[in-house]
Amino acid sequence: QVQLVESGGGLVQPGGSLRLSCAASGSIFSINDMGWFRQAPGKEREFVSVIIWSGGSTAYADSVKGRFAISRDKAKNTVYLQMNSLKPEDTAVYYCAARRVTGPVTARSVDYWGQGTQVTVSS
Repeated sequence: QVQLVESGGGLVQPGGSLRLSCAASGSIFSINDMGWFRQAPGKEREFVSVIIWSGGSTAYADSVKGRFAISRDKAKNTVYLQMNSLKPEDTAVYYCAARRVTGPVTARSVDYWGQGTQVTVSS
């Protein structure tokens, strides 16, 4: 089992920045990748970004490319999501996710979820 605990959400004005953190504990050795999804009210949970735990390769949704950056600190078993140039449409609950499998990153392929952290972008 893997436990994920997010932090760092909050209220920010358009154009502002936030950094989310996700601390993992438990059977970290079983993890292939970790990343972030988000879910806005009335919408499905959608992929945001992923990082391969061992090699560090990354991928992003088109909607956040160039604005968000994912990174990891293996010594701390922590993944970060730096979010810059935030827009109102980025408002959502952000969920940390961990997978044991490889292949396309979808919500159905996630093995472990964090509890979620609210990000609100509003003036």
